[in-house]
Amino acid sequence: MGEESAGGLRTSGLDLHVGQLGRNRRAELMDAFREAIRTGRLAPGTRVPSSRVLADDLGMGRNTVVRAYSELINEGWLLARHGSGTEVAQRATEQPTERQPQRPTAARPPLMHDLRPGWPDLSSFPRQEWVRAVKRTVTTAPCEAFGYADPHGHGELRDAIARYLARARGLRARADNIVVCSGAAEGLRLVAAVLAKAGVTTVAVEEFGLQTQRETLLLTGLDAVPISVDADGADVSTLDDAPIPGAVLLTPSHQFPLGVALQSDRRAAVVDWARRRDAVIIEDDYDGEFRYDRSPVGALQGLDHDRVIYLGTASKSLAPGLRLGWLVVPDHLVESTLAEKGWAEETVGFVNQLAMTDFVESGAYDRHIRAMRSQYSRRRRQLVDAISRHAPWVRVTGMAAGLHIVVEHPRRTGAELVCRAAEEQLTIEPLDAFRHPGSRSDRDGVAIGFATPSASAWSGALDALVRTLR
Repeated sequence: MGEESAGGLRTSGLDLHVGQLGRNRRAELMDAFREAIRTGRLAPGTRVPSSRVLADDLGMGRNTVVRAYSELINEGWLLARHGSGTEVAQRATEQPTERQPQRPTAARPPLMHDLRPGWPDLSSFPRQEWVRAVKRTVTTAPCEAFGYADPHGHGELRDAIARYLARARGLRARADNIVVCSGAAEGLRLVAAVLAKAGVTTVAVEEFGLQTQRETLLLTGLDAVPISVDADGADVSTLDDAPIPGAVLLTPSHQFPLGVALQSDRRAAVVDWARRRDAVIIEDDYDGEFRYDRSPVGALQGLDHDRVIYLGTASKSLAPGLRLGWLVVPDHLVESTLAEKGWAEETVGFVNQLAMTDFVESGAYDRHIRAMRSQYSRRRRQLVDAISRHAPWVRVTGMAAGLHIVVEHPRRTGAELVCRAAEEQLTIEPLDAFRHPGSRSDRDGVAIGFATPSASAWSGALDALVRTLR
């Protein structure tokens, strides 16, 4: 099926020049496809290799190719046809000549329905309340607030966050331990850099998780080794196996994407491991505020504030566009974290910091979270009921908390469901997109977010999903 040649790859009768792929192989593979389609080297209607075949030919993980195909389908470069595989979409291609200048490619509009996991309902952002908070704080802020921001974060915001996290998430936090950052990505990058400089070489990660987080660790020079995840959360008993990591990255309140919570015995065990090994736990509490059919699960940091670095964000509770997150760092790592951040690093603008302070202290943040929890709970119930009525053969898990569920189909792989969904103008994510290349799990399926669509788009997205699963 596959036959390599100098500078290109021959697959299914077509030549695809990919060159040398670096560390970010998915992005570079997508760029290679875009370039080949844009210039006409891959003509509309050309059938592309299956994800398994292309992964074998390129010597990369299948989940990397599945994610690349899924994103290219969503962007309109490729088209999934039920029963016929995936092919190049019918779109204008660039065929520049000496007499004809290059023009932008006419891209197909994005898919109509969006049920990706990890996204909130952006249409529900509390605009009026946020505007009032901005007006109040900007009007009364001292002139000094308009100067260069403290990379540590505005003092009043750190005080407000510390009190909120202690009350709502059970943290042991003080303002001095909080570092405000521009989101979870920057927070993890800071932590990874601090750990690397402290001599850590290996970080254990859950076998299903965000590829971007693994890439952040790798780009900092840290190896990311997988640990298995089952119905009780991450199997932390394997942390003592060789190679023994110096840190572990967990989503204990609501594992992403499988949706399970780390059980109490394992929570105690991982803290004990960190104490014995002089190691660090990185706790990603990305959507801990949203729970439905269970009692609140407090943050792991409450068990040991000296061993846990807590990573929080307003991306799910409010909106990712605010670029607002926070680290709660143990005392012995505060100085090194601030030194790594430095004055030149990206800092959240003072307007958003002051508005967030007002939002938390006025109670508007709690009111908004309660309102969204009610809305998301209603959507989750509608989603599960629709699947139960129209596709009772599928298995639904991970629905006690968070903004998505996991669906496993007895007759279709996750990749097949993604392609089938694209035919219905629907975006969903396969579990393979989150699988660590070293995972031994055979779980397959899709993660379906129920928060992303606006209220007016929700019913259409739900209907498209039902047609996908039938």
